[in-house]
Amino acid sequence: MANNRKLPFGYRMEFGAYTPHPTEANTVRWIYQTYLAGAPYKTLVDALQERGIAYDEGRLWNKNMVARILEDVRYIGTDRYPAILPEEQFRSARERRKDRAVLIRKTPAQAELRRLCGGSPPAWVEQQALSLLNRLVQNPEGIASDHTGVETVEARRLRRELEEVLCSPPVDGERARDMALRLAEHRLNAIGAEEYETTRLQKLFRNHPIMEKLEQKLLRESVQQITYRGKGIQVQLKNGQIIGGRQP
Repeated sequence: MANNRKLPFGYRMEFGAYTPHPTEANTVRWIYQTYLAGAPYKTLVDALQERGIAYDEGRLWNKNMVARILEDVRYIGTDRYPAILPEEQFRSARERRKDRAVLIRKTPAQAELRRLCGGSPPAWVEQQALSLLNRLVQNPEGIASDHTGVETVEARRLRRELEEVLCSPPVDGERARDMALRLAEHRLNAIGAEEYETTRLQKLFRNHPIMEKLEQKLLRESVQQITYRGKGIQVQLKNGQIIGGRQP
């Protein structure tokens, strides 16, 4: 956003020289003091709107304006600008901005979590997701599909015929083997993708160590979607199973 001000906020021109603007200079000092006390940009913007001191005529305060003030080294006295702030205060604010930039930078797991949630989730979502996935690491048998295991009509027929062959001595070994193979093939074909995913997920979690932090690879390989409401989350695994955290 372009800066339409002819002078930096906090200064005015008097007799051809830059001098502190009393009201604006006090606002600059307040911004630094409040920021160093822990206030985020949004809190500063809201408070500045209420103070009724315009950054630029006809324009509302925004985060870019606040950031511009917190980055302007002229406030400690440079070029022809007299100091408004002590240098130590300016340096402290700069260090805090650097620290916050490191905190805001997302890990690969957090980026994956954002994709699964469809946006940036609250911080507690990450901790609940970690807890739920670690629970599966400890008990992979808790992973199950909706497959009911109900035998199809064709499978029942093949099984009955196989039982009849096996119970009718002398047993025709070649026919029994052929029928057993046909039954196994039919049962295998009857198993859906969910059942395959369930087996894969069980193996994945069985071989995974307990996590101290969420891992991008495990999220990507095991989770289809994460939703959250109130203080609870629901994790949909790639086999369709839904596991839930605390509910509101």
